[in-house]
Amino acid sequence: MKKARVLITALILALSIVLTGCGGEKTPDKQPGGEGTKTPEDKPLKVVLLVNGNLGDKSFFDSANEGMNMIKNELGAEVKTIELGYDDTKWEPALIDASEGDWDVIIVGTWQMTEKLEKIAPDYPDKKYFIFDTTVDYSKGNLNNVYSIEYKQNEGSFLAGALAAKITTSDMPLANPDKKIGFLGGMDNPVINDFLVGYIQGAKYIDKDMKVAISYIGNFNDSAKGKEMALAQYNAGVDIGFNVAGQAGLGQLDAAKEKKRYAIGVDSDQALLVKDKDPDKANLITTSVLKRVDVSLLRGAKMFKEGNAPFGKSEQLGLKEECIGLANNEYYEKIVPEAMRKEIDELSKKIMDGEIKVDTAMGMDVKKLNEIKDSVK
Repeated sequence: MKKARVLITALILALSIVLTGCGGEKTPDKQPGGEGTKTPEDKPLKVVLLVNGNLGDKSFFDSANEGMNMIKNELGAEVKTIELGYDDTKWEPALIDASEGDWDVIIVGTWQMTEKLEKIAPDYPDKKYFIFDTTVDYSKGNLNNVYSIEYKQNEGSFLAGALAAKITTSDMPLANPDKKIGFLGGMDNPVINDFLVGYIQGAKYIDKDMKVAISYIGNFNDSAKGKEMALAQYNAGVDIGFNVAGQAGLGQLDAAKEKKRYAIGVDSDQALLVKDKDPDKANLITTSVLKRVDVSLLRGAKMFKEGNAPFGKSEQLGLKEECIGLANNEYYEKIVPEAMRKEIDELSKKIMDGEIKVDTAMGMDVKKLNEIKDSVK
């Protein structure tokens, strides 16, 4: 009887080893197409977003945070968003802290984080990083753990410029006879100027004599200054203005409401974001140029989970990838005439088909950029 019990015990132990692997632990699965091992199925993906600013801009950073919500809801991931504020001395230590943690993916954004990531990522080769709205310099080496997400904001801005030009020369209620539209940028940098170049090209595609009032706030958080500059544009004859300035750009929406003029939002669908608290303001936002940071981050997280995220490379996402476009909402349909909307749709198709090639400020020399600006003074 004793021998029988020993034999049964031995058989159970052997069966346990066969089912679970050596030592009774499940052998980790290889990540398909990727390096190392995949997160076990019962362990959720862990993703952290470091915001080098604050949420509440109803624009860029809020879109990134919405992407984190999408990653959580669609992939069952554990996510965290950390607001770092605008004190840039805190950004690098925060990135180091995140790198020391057990996050599977660490996400940062904007050109202001580029050098910091280029410095830190090589020190943590086993960590994976996304950076959006810019790219690291891969020629520096040791950045094969970084996936850069860039956007063809110039494509969306071309459509915005064409729409603004159509509106300012129309008989719409708040339009005036002046062929003058506005552009309010956060800072004079390549990404903001990429918006501007597309905007100007789209406007001149409709009317070669179109004029564009151009202002730069100097930051992305001073909404009072943004309002002041937008008011100056409206007072100078602009009847529709486009803000590309994050939280600072909200000042332009305030100015539009005060002067009863049209506006174009950016990054997020700004009309829908303000409609409950300020319907009068929402009724002036004709559309928004959507930079779908949220969609691009979800897309990247899905690729990571599948093992085919293009680390060590940069991708440029635009109209075709549905990461850039115009907000087509109740206000767009109510404010903008149907014939005008159809024309914008046709222009969008022409861009995607390659019939219209939109210029970009990325890599453009200063002389050429200034020539473009001077052409619409």
